[in-house]
Amino acid sequence: MARMNRPAPVEVCYKHMRFLITHNPTNATLNAFIEELKKYSVTTVVRVCEVTYDKSPLEKDGIAVMDWPFDDGAPPPTKVVDDWLSLLKTKFCEDPGSCVAVHCVAGLGRAPVLVALALIESGMKYEDAIQFIRQKRRGAINSKQLSYLEKYRPKMRLRFKNPHHHKNKCSVM
Repeated sequence: MARMNRPAPVEVCYKHMRFLITHNPTNATLNAFIEELKKYSVTTVVRVCEVTYDKSPLEKDGIAVMDWPFDDGAPPPTKVVDDWLSLLKTKFCEDPGSCVAVHCVAGLGRAPVLVALALIESGMKYEDAIQFIRQKRRGAINSKQLSYLEKYRPKMRLRFKNPHHHKNKCSVM
């Protein structure tokens, strides 16, 4: 099988949120992948492609892995969007400064779209979210996904009053 030339993982930070967009590892590259996640203090990985590696070594290292696959090149289904935003709301309230990694196969479509949704839900305009991500991840987000993001209507589910206070004081508006 030919090896794809995949971009390096990139960190996307905005307000109180930190993301690591990356491509999928294989069992052969898993140790290097885990070391990369540790560099960014990743506590959760969201896998939006088919399974290509055993997640138990990550879980042994205290990194949770969520499996929310959806079709390559497509926008995410509503259930994935709801689960993603719910995870982020909880994660960034309970563990400020944590980093959530998200990956698809190459880290250019499905993963960046989810990060764009998070940025939009926290108040960024969709055009700005796409530009912000593409500055770090050239070639991210295809035309079908762009159209989806353009039509997406945020409910501001990731607008936090003050994310740096104690978790009991964290509220979403």
